[in-house]
Amino acid sequence: MYVNYTVQIWKEDSQFVAHAMPLDVMSSGQTPEAARIALDEAVHLFLVTAASMGTLEEILQETGYKLQDGNWVSPDWVAIERHSVTVGIS
Repeated sequence: MYVNYTVQIWKEDSQFVAHAMPLDVMSSGQTPEAARIALDEAVHLFLVTAASMGTLEEILQETGYKLQDGNWVSPDWVAIERHSVTVGIS
């Protein structure tokens, strides 16, 4: 069985942060590649822990995953966009 996920990476100060969507698991590293590797390990541990607790299927269903041919497929991403908003402070 495999579980796919989309990764978003950004820089915060001197660290790169990697976020697995829609699982909402994050990790970081000194480089984008190090952040990816750390995230893959974190996702693996998250999923193994959920499976051992008997909550994996529930978690995946709640986050929009569908079981197809014995594998969990994440929701289709339509777009990842950067937006901004002006906030007036008195």
